[in-house]
Amino acid sequence: MNVETEAIILRQTKTLGGRTMITMFTERYGKIGAGTSISEKSRSRSALALRPFCHGRYQLYKSRDSYSVTGAEVIESFYSLGEDVDKYLAASYALELTDAMLGEDVPQAVIYRLLKEFLGMMEKRKSSYDTLVIAYQLKALDVLGSGPQLKSCMRCGRVLEPLPKDEELRFSVEDGGLICAQCLSERDSLDPLIFDVDADIIQILSYMRDHSLSSLSGLAVPEASAARIRRILSAYISHHLGISNLKSEGFKI
Repeated sequence: MNVETEAIILRQTKTLGGRTMITMFTERYGKIGAGTSISEKSRSRSALALRPFCHGRYQLYKSRDSYSVTGAEVIESFYSLGEDVDKYLAASYALELTDAMLGEDVPQAVIYRLLKEFLGMMEKRKSSYDTLVIAYQLKALDVLGSGPQLKSCMRCGRVLEPLPKDEELRFSVEDGGLICAQCLSERDSLDPLIFDVDADIIQILSYMRDHSLSSLSGLAVPEASAARIRRILSAYISHHLGISNLKSEGFKI
């Protein structure tokens, strides 16, 4: 059966016999693996559309349990992501994380649109790349129903909005969100999955959650705060989604 769909290329792997395996995030079918005999050496329009980051339109042949790419054309190449090493690594992390988050053949239209928007924004961004990565992580977690709780204590349920003044709060990865001072125990101070958080970090995360990705184009989180948030979210994603040791994960952690 012949089908056509838009997709973003997440990964490309060379195989024996001159074929290439493509991991693609399609708009209609979710994440799928597809083989192709289109040679990248040809520098044809179809070959360019098979590179990671590319957003393209693809003609596929679907057999009983596999796909083959029979034709492809570029819609957006996001080529300039490769012109800045830090930008490239940040974007590569987003692709790798998305690949790890998605199951095979499960449509995820919201994350698909989110990733496409992220790549377009990252291509235009001049600095503070990790700000955009944090926003993408948080929004993808929310779409998957695994986002952290930022408005109440995870142990007693006490509402923490507005944030209480002069109270030390913690973020517990295992509990899935904030812990108020009254619920902290002595052993919590020894738990590597419980992090100190100040009002600035909580407000940054809440602001990102409450605003669309496109509206965050002018936001730049201070480097020290961004580094702390990335460590927290890395531990959170590892604990709740089982995703860790990504090749590109250390770009800012």
